[in-house]
Amino acid sequence: MDRETLGACSRSWVKAGCAELQTPHFLPYIQTEIPYSQFFSRHLLSNRPCMFSSSFTQTWSCRSRWVGQDGKPDFHTLLHEFDETLVPVADCNTKEYNSNPKHTMSFRDFISYWRDYIQNGHSSPKGCLYLKDWHMHRAFPEHHTYTTPIYFSSDWLNEYWDTLEMDDYRFVYMGPKGSWTPFHADVFRSYSWSANICGRKKWLLYPPGQEEFLRDCCGNLAYDVTSPVMQDQHHFPRFSEACRPLEVIQEAGEILFVPSGWHHQVYNLEDTISINHNWVNGCNVDVVWKFLQGELLSVQKEIDEWRDTMDSWDHHCQVMMKSCTGIDYAEFTSFLKTIADHRISFLSCPHGNASSETLSALGPHHATFDLQRVAQVLESMLSNEDFKRVEASALGGNVEELLQEIRDTISKSTSMY
Repeated sequence: MDRETLGACSRSWVKAGCAELQTPHFLPYIQTEIPYSQFFSRHLLSNRPCMFSSSFTQTWSCRSRWVGQDGKPDFHTLLHEFDETLVPVADCNTKEYNSNPKHTMSFRDFISYWRDYIQNGHSSPKGCLYLKDWHMHRAFPEHHTYTTPIYFSSDWLNEYWDTLEMDDYRFVYMGPKGSWTPFHADVFRSYSWSANICGRKKWLLYPPGQEEFLRDCCGNLAYDVTSPVMQDQHHFPRFSEACRPLEVIQEAGEILFVPSGWHHQVYNLEDTISINHNWVNGCNVDVVWKFLQGELLSVQKEIDEWRDTMDSWDHHCQVMMKSCTGIDYAEFTSFLKTIADHRISFLSCPHGNASSETLSALGPHHATFDLQRVAQVLESMLSNEDFKRVEASALGGNVEELLQEIRDTISKSTSMY
């Protein structure tokens, strides 16, 4: 990021996903390399989707190793690499709440199923199985099957979990023609990027806010927005108010950027392998904070009748929120602190700090921008009544002191760079 971009962000902050967006008439297609600042302003800050051409993935080894001359999955090579590895597999023919139930099976058994599925005309008595949400990168870090493009490299979510060495939000998907993912928005309302290694996908995308028209009479989000039941006004009373989705066909090698809060439904039109990252950064961290507040409010409403009879009611609400969303206010604070500490350390010694190639590539102005966004969210948190009731011992440090350290670092960096 350059000084001009940082200055523009500081003068006029555009909150990602907060403004009402209309479904675009076309999807911007990025054919060749563009400046990072251009993607940052046109897509990250404005929270608008785009597609990157296959030229951005042509050097990835997985596009040659995992794909045969016919453009289809190379099962022989895949078996050689992953063999008896246990993988998560979903049954696309079964609905469990608002998703598909998963079970674990060996990679070898999944490939055996997939081969039989193809030979039987893309059908099987076992149903339509879809290998999804597989943490391949974490399980096989030595494989180096792909490289994250610079445009998606400001990735706080995976930076945090890599620091803890506990988890990540990098996934591999492999599924036969006909496999699909029901209507949803990504975890924590994060961004995502999805690259097709082979095969084709069809995406149906709705901008933030449109999901409110896609709820049934009980307030539940639609499972399949293409189902005929959506036309039944008794079941989906506001469906007629929804805009038409943005329909996107993603070809082999292409990368789709899905912004925060864009609900979507995805179909594999062919036998397909894809790589997906969920990610958060300074452009959408406020959206995550807003999402968490909404999740906590839902929990509070659910157990409000026991407020006066339950000891540590606020603590129980936090526990329930974490069980539902995967994070609570204390861990979100830890997340922000980790991101801030890395940038404070980098800005104190940008040329001698080898802790992050990404921070070095994006530069000190981007690190300053990141700290500005962390500071804004921390300020909002400190004025939040529910956050004030979180036990100080759970926060792992003094948030006011962290905020002051961030402000001091921003002041110094602004004068230096």
